[in-house]
Amino acid sequence: MSALITEDEIGHEADLVWLEDIRGLDYVRQSLDRLPTRRGRPAYHRDGRMVGYAQLGPDAKPSRSSGTFRRRVFWLLPHDRDSDPKGLYATGAPAEAVDPRTVVPGGKGHKTQRSEGGPLSSEAAQLLL
Repeated sequence: MSALITEDEIGHEADLVWLEDIRGLDYVRQSLDRLPTRRGRPAYHRDGRMVGYAQLGPDAKPSRSSGTFRRRVFWLLPHDRDSDPKGLYATGAPAEAVDPRTVVPGGKGHKTQRSEGGPLSSEAAQLLL
C-alpha cells in the first residue's frame, strides 16, 4: 500500500519504467514486491495489468533471508477508473493509488484532485461516450 511505503524503502531506485503512457491515467496502484533482480521487467501475477516498475541502482542490497530485492510495481485492476469510469472508483481511489505524474525514482508520489476523481482524463472521458 502506498501509505505504508516509506521513502527509505525506495531510496535505491535508479529509474522508473512505464509500460503505458501515464498521461491518460488518473491513478495507478503501487506496491513493493519481492523480486529476484534489481532491474528488468518483473513477472506479474495479479489480475489486471502491470503499468510500470522501478529499477534499482547497483548499491541496492538484497534481503539477507530471501536474497530478493524490494521493488515498486505499478498496476491497475479491471475495475479501476481507466477501464470502468462509472464504476467503483468513479470518485475516490484505492488506498494504494497515487497520481503517476507525482511519482519519481525514490519518491513515493501522492494522490491529487485528479486521482481522487476530479476532472477525468480525456481517455477516461471518451470511455463514457
